[in-house]
Amino acid sequence: MLPACQLFGTLGCHLCELAEAQLMPLVAAGLQVEVVDIVERAEWVERYGVRIPVLLRLDSEAELGWPFDTAQAAAFLGLAALTE
Repeated sequence: MLPACQLFGTLGCHLCELAEAQLMPLVAAGLQVEVVDIVERAEWVERYGVRIPVLLRLDSEAELGWPFDTAQAAAFLGLAALTE
């Protein structure tokens, strides 16, 4: 089973757009990623403001910070076979 994830970023963030592009092959394979805009909550701005984009696994609360590529994200999620 693929872990549910959140991608923390914000509108107009070029790096966030690059991160989304890196995740698209995994999304095509069934990964569910909720894109979360950090400006919606002050605590998200405080926690992620200078680190976005950040990929969060909802099952373990583990975080993968930028930069990452598709293979690194797959390995982080335990999906390495999808990128081979």
